Amino acid sequence: MAQSLPAADDGARGGGGARQALRERLAFLREFVAHPGQVGSVIPSSHTLEQRLVRNAQLLRARCVVELGPGTGGTTRAFLRAMPTTAQLLAIELSEDFAARLRLSIRDPRLTVVHGSAEYIDRFLAEHGLPAPDAVISGIPFSTMPRELADGIAAGIARVLAPGGRFVAYQVRPHVADYATPYLGQARRQWELINIPPVRVFTWTRAG
Repeated sequence: MAQSLPAADDGARGGGGARQALRERLAFLREFVAHPGQVGSVIPSSHTLEQRLVRNAQLLRARCVVELGPGTGGTTRAFLRAMPTTAQLLAIELSEDFAARLRLSIRDPRLTVVHGSAEYIDRFLAEHGLPAPDAVISGIPFSTMPRELADGIAAGIARVLAPGGRFVAYQVRPHVADYATPYLGQARRQWELINIPPVRVFTWTRAG
C-alpha cells in the first residue's frame, strides 16, 4: 500500500489532539448556527464514518479526488492518509472561514483548497490542471439546497468523474439520490450508525 505524506497536524496526540477536536467541534457549531443551510452537521464526522468513506471511494488507488464540503478537515486528513503519495485532493468549501482554517491547519502538497461553490467543480479542476477525478466525496446537504442548484451539482459531478469513478455522498436525508440517480444510475445505500447524527452513505460508480 502506498504511504501518504503526513499532514502538518497529523502527529497531534493526547491533549493536543483533544484540544484540536474541541476547536473543530466549536467551529462546526458556530458555522451551523450562522449558516444552517450550508452545513450538514453540528459536529465533525466520526472516525468510523471517515473509514467507510475511504473504503467506498477506493482512495487507496485514486489519482485525483474531490471533496465537497470538507468543513474543518477531519475527513480531509483521513483521505490524505489513505491516498497514494502521487495523488491530488481538491477540497471545495463554500464557507470562507472553513476554507481559511483548512489552508492553515493542513500543510500537505497534495491538497488544494478552493473557496467556492460545488456547482463549479469542472471549472476548479481545469483551473488547477487536475485530471478527471477517480472519486468525488460529498458531505454538503443536498436536502437544503434549491432544486436547480442541487441538480446542477449532481450533473457536474457525473460530467467530471473518470470512467469507473465513484461518487460517495454521506447525508442525513436521502434527497441526494433524487438528483444523482438520473445521471449515475442506482446507488449502493448504507447506514453509518456510529456517527452523530447517523447518516446515509450513497455510492455511485460511473459506467465505463
